[in-house]
Amino acid sequence: MSIEIRELTHIYNEGLPDETLALDRVSFDVEDGQLACIIGHTGCGKSTLLQHINGLLRPKSGSIVISGQDITDPKVSKIEIRKKVGLVFQYPEYQLFEENVRKDVAFGPGNLGLSENEIEERVREAIGMVGLDYEEIKDVSPFDLSGGQKRRVAVAGVLAMRPEILILDEPVAGLDPKAHREMLQLIKNVHENISGIVLLVSHNMDDVAELADKVIVMDHGRVVMQGTPGDIFSRNDEIIALGLGLPEVTGMMHELKLRGAAVTDKLYSEEEAAEMIVKAINTEK
Repeated sequence: MSIEIRELTHIYNEGLPDETLALDRVSFDVEDGQLACIIGHTGCGKSTLLQHINGLLRPKSGSIVISGQDITDPKVSKIEIRKKVGLVFQYPEYQLFEENVRKDVAFGPGNLGLSENEIEERVREAIGMVGLDYEEIKDVSPFDLSGGQKRRVAVAGVLAMRPEILILDEPVAGLDPKAHREMLQLIKNVHENISGIVLLVSHNMDDVAELADKVIVMDHGRVVMQGTPGDIFSRNDEIIALGLGLPEVTGMMHELKLRGAAVTDKLYSEEEAAEMIVKAINTEK
């Protein structure tokens, strides 16, 4: 399982006065088992990119090859694409609509023509994977759940399709700190338990530093950086110039360095930062 994107280009309203180049020859790879984070300022093309990977949009040019199959080929069925690629939109709780949790999570698998036994197995598995108790929650209306629980149920609905690639668009947006931490743990658990790839869009650089195996940075429709979190956040001046934040630890070390402390700001780990600060203090003594 891999994703290979080559020279992907998309133009909105081509030929009209408001023509917009949304994706400009985007190219990158994501390997099997990786959790890759896509970051960039609002309007840089992240959501447009996700909709191409899920088959909701067709590009002007370029290719997206998933496990050897180019899903931009018009002959490829959108249904087949969505069996492989699950997309959880931002604020997915607003897409819940069934009378109880079980029916909501079962909606996607039910459209695949599976047997009732297979659907039931998938629903139980998906609800358990997001940290909820099937028996306790199956008959509850989604609209009676907390915000964090609603989002878990929405994610379960996508996991029940058993996608090979799971895309999460700003999964912690709008959550309180407790629900935020719980969602991060959910993402870690899902990544450990599914065989495939997780793609995550986030504006929270601390989350990116904590979760990502690979970071893809976009700006004005282009990929301008890609690498490990260490690779990316060591280029903090460039990240700041793009209008993006830094992980809290990196930002703190950057400020200490500007004030003359004998530290580096080329890190994002709290443990590394603590060791360096202690070393700087002992050196000054």
